[in-house]
Amino acid sequence: MSFEKKIKGAIFDFDGTLFDSMHIWATVSSDYIRSKGIEPEPDIDEKYKKFTLDEAVGYFRREYGLNVSPEEIKTGFYEVVEPKYFKEVMPKPGIPELLRAMKTAGIPAAVATVTDAYLIEAALRRCGLLDLLTGVFSCQTLGLSKEDPRIFDTARATLGTERADTAVVEDSLFAATTARAAGYIVVGVWDRFEKPTAELEKMADAYVKDTRELARVIGV
Repeated sequence: MSFEKKIKGAIFDFDGTLFDSMHIWATVSSDYIRSKGIEPEPDIDEKYKKFTLDEAVGYFRREYGLNVSPEEIKTGFYEVVEPKYFKEVMPKPGIPELLRAMKTAGIPAAVATVTDAYLIEAALRRCGLLDLLTGVFSCQTLGLSKEDPRIFDTARATLGTERADTAVVEDSLFAATTARAAGYIVVGVWDRFEKPTAELEKMADAYVKDTRELARVIGV
């Protein structure tokens, strides 16, 4: 696949894009609801992908009538996911080499994620990759979802690039759609936990099924 756009900076999603970690979140919502003795709606895990954690907490309390504090719900989630980020999840193939090559080439990179920044930073630090990025920007911290392009704009401010020269690298269709509407270059990434992939492949400027192909797309 040819790709002619010049990329001067890149904003990466984390889960399912840089790291193979989407399995952590694939059933965390439905598992949590069931732990409270309630059968969740069939699409709750898909809905969760579009929520910040605070939005999810509000949704669970409102829709399922959970008589527990927001802090208790968050604690339940973190007890599941923290060990995964601190000890287990690993980069997808070619990602360490890609980030190091971008650093060498002077192409800055940042992360924009729905997941809490401290979890992402822990995984990146453990793998020796955190210092290769200008920052990790979380929807949780900023109070934004990936349906709002300001999450990408905030990350881009640390890159010093224009939207038209900046790639947003995503495995999520809804986040990629936000970036496309805002004028970013969109690079889609296949992940086994993200559906539907055909729509993302169709709308993206470039699409890779193997993360080792990203080096060619970005130009390093």
